[in-house]
Amino acid sequence: MKLNIALALMLMGTTQWLNSQIRADWEGGVPEGCTTITVGKDASFDGSVMTSHTDDSHRTRSWMNITPPQKHGRRDKATMYSREKDDSRKMPAYKHTPVGEIPQVRHTYGFINSAYPCMNTKQLAIGESTFGGRESLVSEEGLIDCQRLIQLMLERCTTARQAIKMADELTKEYGYRDWGECLTIADKNEVWHLEMVGPGKGKVGAIWVAQRVPDKHVSVNANAARILEVDTTDTKNFMYSDNLFELAKDSAWWNPEEDKFRFAYAYAPEGRESMAARRREWRTLSMMAPSLDLDPEATDYPFSVKPDEKVTLHKMIEVFKDYYEHTPYDMVGHLKKVTEEGDTIPHPYANPFMPYDKYDLHNIEGGWGKLGERTIARWYTMYGTITQSRDWLPDEIGGLVWMAQDNIATSVYIPIYCSVSDLPASYKAPGRNGFNRNSAWWAFNRMSTLASLRWNDARHDVDKVFLPLQEEIFDQQRDIELAAMSMGRKQTIAHLTRYTIKWGNRVVNEAWKLGDDLWTKYDEKF
Repeated sequence: MKLNIALALMLMGTTQWLNSQIRADWEGGVPEGCTTITVGKDASFDGSVMTSHTDDSHRTRSWMNITPPQKHGRRDKATMYSREKDDSRKMPAYKHTPVGEIPQVRHTYGFINSAYPCMNTKQLAIGESTFGGRESLVSEEGLIDCQRLIQLMLERCTTARQAIKMADELTKEYGYRDWGECLTIADKNEVWHLEMVGPGKGKVGAIWVAQRVPDKHVSVNANAARILEVDTTDTKNFMYSDNLFELAKDSAWWNPEEDKFRFAYAYAPEGRESMAARRREWRTLSMMAPSLDLDPEATDYPFSVKPDEKVTLHKMIEVFKDYYEHTPYDMVGHLKKVTEEGDTIPHPYANPFMPYDKYDLHNIEGGWGKLGERTIARWYTMYGTITQSRDWLPDEIGGLVWMAQDNIATSVYIPIYCSVSDLPASYKAPGRNGFNRNSAWWAFNRMSTLASLRWNDARHDVDKVFLPLQEEIFDQQRDIELAAMSMGRKQTIAHLTRYTIKWGNRVVNEAWKLGDDLWTKYDEKF
């Protein structure tokens, strides 16, 4: 009897841990938190390698800062944490509970410390998207979660292949303790998708596979594992863990006598059922390569495709702003208004970013059931990044993160070079303890919320301000970088830091002003 009670308590504790670990952001039993798009160097407009990330969770922290390169002692340790939901504050958040330590290395590279660190001083960049996977694979015996793994990669590695190999070594020894994750890892020459799951309850280790995006291709991950067949003879384009096939076979998730091995179906089959994921995959690949005429109802899409045209920053921004307007999957396309002239137009209140509990008021439904459609742009995005790694430039100038705050559909990207020593004060200000006039995220969140209340009018007010501002930022980039090329290293870093802070301050001021203007203009029309 005592044994049964102890076992029940143990299982209850494990269940509570599993539910607190990331699942706070899940809907319908599957994650739907982030989108990442990758671009090979011969597919991009300038030869840069790109990855990206929308941190689609208002639980994650809004502040970010710069972690500089550091030297460590021989006996120093790096603390590992468990990320758990925290509802004790004014707003939903996460808390990070220490679970153990691993040995520190003597020297770590500096990195841009967003909630999911995005680039280091050697131009190594990482995007992220949770895909979940089988619950039986998640093990609390490990020490390293997704966010810590990303940080360790950026602190210790210079290339994508090195980062993947290090992840294998560390998780073998210290264990992976998270749900299934896709990390999109870019360096100056190539970009990879690393899909990783836990080793199974009570075990230490990880199961993973990595596939390289061809230089002329683009790819996407949208909360579903996408790697299917693995060519074990192609070391240029595939890497994988020693136990990749063994557990799938032993668990009867793959029968080698009847089926070809497909990672996604062996270890995370529910993701391939999710329209929240598949619709974003279709839309991203279709916008990049409309000539392929991909089926929006398909279950599996190519891992990567060749875009019809070279992918520009404008194209990346366009995709991340998308919410299926003018497609059959526009959730609010049926909300129309007839003008006095007799024209039928989108209703001013037809808002693709309304809270879920408003959907039943407007008969909104879609591939995601009662949640309509899981569009690429989301109202609960905390921030978004588009990274460029450029091998023809010094690291200080070549590594560039384009950073946007809150909903990408109503935001503007500022340049953050990988070498900068500081960020604007507002970007470093916390935002999950309540409304904060000192926070960059709150400036955009407030403005975006007001714009969404009368979307089909206010969206044009936003574009009138932010589209020219984005163009001005892009237009200045060449001159700023040419000036930096003629400077010494310290001068370059100071020059680029000033530039980042200047633009950060300016766009935040514009967001506050635009929010005020929207409130004034539509005061009696919200």
